[in-house]
Amino acid sequence: MDIALWIASGILAAAYLAAGLIKLIRPKPQLKSMLPWTEDFAPATIKLIGAVELLGAVGLIVPWATGILPVLTPLAATGLVIVQVSAIVTHVRRGEAKVTPFNVTMLAVALFIAIGRFVQLAGV
Repeated sequence: MDIALWIASGILAAAYLAAGLIKLIRPKPQLKSMLPWTEDFAPATIKLIGAVELLGAVGLIVPWATGILPVLTPLAATGLVIVQVSAIVTHVRRGEAKVTPFNVTMLAVALFIAIGRFVQLAGV
């Protein structure tokens, strides 16, 4: 189970690292063509979402790998579940339901990591 959690964590962390960096580095006008939902949000909100994604990516790996506050790893995964629920709501509200399967997949992987790491912490 630990190997599956590490693989899922690595893949999810890489995806969120890339997504977060794009939102942090690129200005809103450049993001609009790639991410149409950004037109509904202020530039500062988009940067905040990028920062949350970046911190979530780090939180999926670093605490568990170092053994320093490993509880932060399942908490980071739980935070990313919340990010995806919010993304699904935004896409549905905007009539972009066709992109939600990707969000549901990301949500499912984050939920798998959250539950798996919480179970490991509990020693079950």
